[in-house]
Formats: sequence, structure tokens, C-alpha cells
Amino acid sequence: MSNSKDNLLSTVQSDILLISDSPPAGTGIDGETIHFSLVIPTYKERENIQNVIQILSRLLDESLLGNYELIVVDDDSPDRTWEVAQSLMTEYPQLRVMRRQNERGLSSAVIRGWQIARGNILGVIDGDLQHPPEVLAQLLHSIEQGADLAVASRHVDGGGVSRWSAVRRFLSRGAQVLGLIFLPGVLGRVSDPMSGYFMVRRRCIAGVQLNPVGYKILLEVIARGNVAEIAEVGYVFCERKQGESKVTWKQYVEYLHHLLRLRLTTKQVGQKSAFPIGRFLRFGLVGLSGVFVDMAILYLLSDPSTLALPLTRSKIIASEIAIFNNFLWNDAWTFADVAMQQQEWHHRAKRFLKFNLVCLAGLVINVVVLNLVFNFVIPNRYIANLIAIAVATVWNFWVNLKLSWRVTDVK
Repeated sequence: MSNSKDNLLSTVQSDILLISDSPPAGTGIDGETIHFSLVIPTYKERENIQNVIQILSRLLDESLLGNYELIVVDDDSPDRTWEVAQSLMTEYPQLRVMRRQNERGLSSAVIRGWQIARGNILGVIDGDLQHPPEVLAQLLHSIEQGADLAVASRHVDGGGVSRWSAVRRFLSRGAQVLGLIFLPGVLGRVSDPMSGYFMVRRRCIAGVQLNPVGYKILLEVIARGNVAEIAEVGYVFCERKQGESKVTWKQYVEYLHHLLRLRLTTKQVGQKSAFPIGRFLRFGLVGLSGVFVDMAILYLLSDPSTLALPLTRSKIIASEIAIFNNFLWNDAWTFADVAMQQQEWHHRAKRFLKFNLVCLAGLVINVVVLNLVFNFVIPNRYIANLIAIAVATVWNFWVNLKLSWRVTDVK
């Protein structure tokens, strides 16, 4: 490659991962500062990149009339994705390309792109069209309406996934549960903290040293940034049509590492969301009704004067009927506002399955806390049991609130 072509590439910042307060020198239309900078991190996306640039340019030209820039940040792809992107710069004047040869990782690639960005609004989108580009207009509208951060979410109305396997769904939900445990003040603020499709005002992350691990840059933005108002827009995560998936077990390990680092290095981990007291009280009353249902069914099934079934079998049946009772009341009362948005039978079946699994995990937590409190804190089995029930109840409520009662599918 000639030196003249090399000069077209943007320079990689070699300092710390810090976003400046004001954009670097550069203007958009009519001599004004560029409104929006969208970073596209890539690695081995040669087959996708031209189509991505074409679609994004067309959509943004319609809404921003050239007052934007696209920044491809490529991690020195062996298929020379950066070279293909660079060849498009004469056709698309809003396009800039950065080739990183000494760094790796999606999150740091996004920040490096933001460091050279000239926009007051900074965004990120995947380079494989799994993030539908048409959602950008809705995200921009949310920012223009006053939001500091606009997140494309799979878990609000209009959101979902196209063809994920049961294993991938389980891993995604499991990662979110772990995040809620470690960082409730961060993950509790958005319905889809695993999203990699969002935009944020520059001032909200300017002057803050970022230190991401792996793929989940959104966690870093919420935890370390000065983000007040958050808006969410539903989107359907599409299947990759070309290129290869980057999802491996390494990404899940890096996610856990990132959670621990944020937990240990941030004094105030995000802005605490208000605890829904009223909803929690309704959840508690429903749980109390389940105790009576459990006791009544257990008596009818196991008592010698009734059916006289074996105790263990009776208890399993009684517990499941009590869980079903609790689910019906929670669906119709505690979380009625959410349930009204997803009334089809398969939606209810999915919520019931999640509710069962969460309650099962709550039972395990109940037993563990009971033994820990009884053996090491308060040697009174009844007080220990009350504490264990309280902990399990909070667990059941919070996880069901975040995982079971939300819109996750589209037709």
C-alpha cells in the first residue's frame, strides 16, 4: 500500500482510554460541529463492510443531511477489512477508517473511535447487520428528546431475537442475572444491559477514564459515566448472513471479569433505581397466599385421613400448585401492566417457566441462607428461617421483575 493511502487512515490514540470534553477540530454542514459520530468496530467483516457503509450512509443522509460521520475501527483483520473500508472513503465522504495493529477488543475499539470522533453524540453499531440500521433514527430521536443515553433493547416492546438456540438464550439470561447480583445499580437501569447498540451524549462520558474488558461497553458507560436519563428502543437482533460469529466462551469469561472489576473499582456503581415498594408488597401478599395453598394441598394429599400419599410426592405437587397459584396472581395483579402487553399463550407459558426456575433458585438460596445463619450467626432455627425466607423473597421478586415479566418476543 502506498504512503498516500496510509495517510488516509485515522491515527490510533496511544494514551489512556479517555474521551475529550470537546470534539477535535472539524465541522459539519454550514460550518457547525458534527452532530453524530457512529463507530463500527470490525474484525474479519470484509464480506459485510461495503453493504453496512452503504445502508448506514443512506439512512443517515436522509435524517442528518451529511451532518454525521462513520468511523470504522478495525483490529487489523487478516481478511483486510480495513483496506476494503478505506477504498470506500472517496465514495462516502463521511467515512473514516482506523486500523489498530497493537490493540484488540471490541470495547477498546469503540473508545478509540470515540476519541477521534467529532460529534457531540457518540454511537456504536455492529458491523455485521445484526443490529438493524433503521433503529438509528429512533435512537437519535430519543437523544433529541432529552435522553443522555439511548439503548436499543431486545427486551422492551418491539424487541426480540430472531433465531437463538435455547442454550444461547439461557447463557444470555444467566449473564444478566449475575450482573443484577453484582451490579444492581448498573444493570437494573436498563432492560438489556448486554446491548452493544446505543448512543450517548459526549458530555456524559467526557473526562472519565474508561477501563472496559471484552464486549460489553454499555456496562462501562453506565457505571463510570454521568448518565441521568436513559431511553430504550425495541429492536430485533437479526441472524448473521455473512461472515462468522465472534461469540465464544472467552467472551463470557471476560464479561465476569468486567463485572468484578466494576464492582471493585467504582465507588458509586451507577445511579440506583428506585425500588418498587408497591409492587414488592403485592408480590409478598401473593407469596403469602401461596403458603396457604401449599399447606392445604399438602394436607389433602398426605394426611392419613385424606389421600395418604407419600410425603415427598405430596410436597412436590403442593409446591408446584402453590407456584402456579402465585404465578397467576402475579401475572394478573403484581405485574399486570407488563402482562397486558404480552397476552398470547406462549408468552404466558414462557413467563411461567421462568417463574418456576427463579423460584427453584430461590429455594436453593433459602436452604443455603438458613444453614449459614443457623450455624454461624443466630443459633435459632425459626429466626434463621425467617431471615432465609426474606432473602429468598427479595431474590424471587427482583429477578422475576427483571427477567420474567418483560416483552422479549415479536411476531
